Amino acid sequence: MTIHAHALLFDNDGTLVSSLDSVERCWTRWAKEYGITAEQFGRVALHGRPAAEIVADLLAARLVPEAVARVEQLEVDDVPGGVRLLPGTRDFLDSLPADRWAVVTSATRRLAEARLDAVGILPKTLIAADDITRGKPDPEPYLLAARQLGVDPAHCVVFEDAPAGLRAGRAAGMTTVALATTHRAEELDADLVVEDLSALSALVTDAGVEISVRR
Repeated sequence: MTIHAHALLFDNDGTLVSSLDSVERCWTRWAKEYGITAEQFGRVALHGRPAAEIVADLLAARLVPEAVARVEQLEVDDVPGGVRLLPGTRDFLDSLPADRWAVVTSATRRLAEARLDAVGILPKTLIAADDITRGKPDPEPYLLAARQLGVDPAHCVVFEDAPAGLRAGRAAGMTTVALATTHRAEELDADLVVEDLSALSALVTDAGVEISVRR
């Protein structure tokens, strides 16, 4: 299978890097600080959603700004040693021109930049939670990335590990590629499902980028 695209849009956590252990440590500590029980915490979807939305599901509105700032600080402080590149990330991104791809994350810009900097990824275009009013699964983040790259959404490919992000990509009218890094393949609804970016190769041409599954 070959996918043709003019721009490639990548989620970060679970797609380019792994930060699951860090996220679990920080959010568990945060929940204890704010008196959130394990039962309450377990009812809230975490992965692929902006922190502000998660916190708003758990706390009164008046506490949300302070609580969001606290969990962001915990996560930023935990970045050293808490983030690693996923297989295939470096080679795949290195094969792409800087103006053909973007990172689209539910993390705040401060946290996203800290995580990316820790593994030496410097995207020319980064869409973070600070830039949008509605997070994934709403298509707004991906539509904004396409607009900043100057590419028709129909010619964009979204790379995601989370169902919420895949729904956002589909709602934006984009082709979706799911990476089975944090969810089982059967849980992921996408045009193509692979284990991680090491399963893919990218060929840059005058017409765009051709994405193929490695044989």
